[in-house]
Amino acid sequence: MFWFLDALAALVLLAWLVLFFARGFFWRADQRLPALSAEFLKAAETTTAGLPAVTAIVPARNEAEGIGPCVTALLRQNYPGELRVIVVDDQSEDGTAQRAKIAAEKAGASDRLQVLSGTTLPEAWAGKVWAMHQGALAAEDVSLLWFTDADIVHGPDVLTRLVALQQRGNRALVSLMVMLSCHSFWERLLIPPFIFFFQMLYPFPWVNDPRRKLAGAAGGCMLLRRDLLMQAGGFAAMRGALIDDCTLAALLKIQGPIWLGLGTESYSLRDYRFLGEIWRMVTRSAYVQLEFSPWRLLTATVAMLFLYAVPLILLIAGCWEQQWLGLILLALTLALMFRAYLPSVRLYAQNSLWVLTLPLAAMLYMLMTLDSARRHYLGKGGAWKGRHYDQSGEKH
Repeated sequence: MFWFLDALAALVLLAWLVLFFARGFFWRADQRLPALSAEFLKAAETTTAGLPAVTAIVPARNEAEGIGPCVTALLRQNYPGELRVIVVDDQSEDGTAQRAKIAAEKAGASDRLQVLSGTTLPEAWAGKVWAMHQGALAAEDVSLLWFTDADIVHGPDVLTRLVALQQRGNRALVSLMVMLSCHSFWERLLIPPFIFFFQMLYPFPWVNDPRRKLAGAAGGCMLLRRDLLMQAGGFAAMRGALIDDCTLAALLKIQGPIWLGLGTESYSLRDYRFLGEIWRMVTRSAYVQLEFSPWRLLTATVAMLFLYAVPLILLIAGCWEQQWLGLILLALTLALMFRAYLPSVRLYAQNSLWVLTLPLAAMLYMLMTLDSARRHYLGKGGAWKGRHYDQSGEKH
């Protein structure tokens, strides 16, 4: 029996060694938007053509609370080129369109804002993708489209830095995972792990490597080439996608290199004060991410238990039985686990002791994923702003 516990402890350690050293060093959280170089700014000023025109597109459905700050931040970007903003008001019922117009007036930039009234959602289209599609069609004669969520505020230099990075590598897509709210107890417990698990699933260095097929993006901030989007079939090619950002990234990486990083100067206004709010956010798309596969669900559940629960169970058993070899192996395992998680905790300026909560957070996310599958089979699956979709993307 003791040899079995030691062998299991060795397997867990091996798994964490693979994650730590052989998965693109995802845990470093070091893919950041580069600072603006003096050479780029000088070239932008002296080049006749200047920087490319950009249209920012904001899909908005009942976003009255955040649309004002969002639009204000977009219109006040320190971008040397032409920038216009399109808010796609997707049949909102809370005055979203009016608040967007008021924000533009206060910023003295009403002439650069267009509020587009979204049309009825067609069959087989996901709601957000349909809103993005309408915005892209309205943004004529621009080379770059900047998609951002209606509850996100971007720092004044973010667009210029995005364009600089896009131009430097002629990238098809540049995307940022913006800073999420991390103030309440539940946010501190669950938001840094959310970033950690996302990076584990889509190691940013691998996404940014044009030699690898892996593609990922964060829907809150995506700058892309309009011509390559159309060349890939436009949003019609992904009309039913419930995870629109990563689906779009996969389409565009076929067309050219992409980049995904962490944006510390862009932040979400949406807060999660209670567990239920985070729970709903995750269950909306977790089973979609697993492609509605029971086998993938089983694999993910077993993996989460093996990586995060088994080490603690074995630690308790090893201390009880005084199995020193197993305890040493488990100590190394936990050291790797907590060291890997530390950069994500520091990203959100949290006390380093929060690394100790990762196993608990992992179990909660496992339960959320299981609940996401349960909701799917009850017909209450993926949703965006009050619309529910089955696995084909059809509204019901």
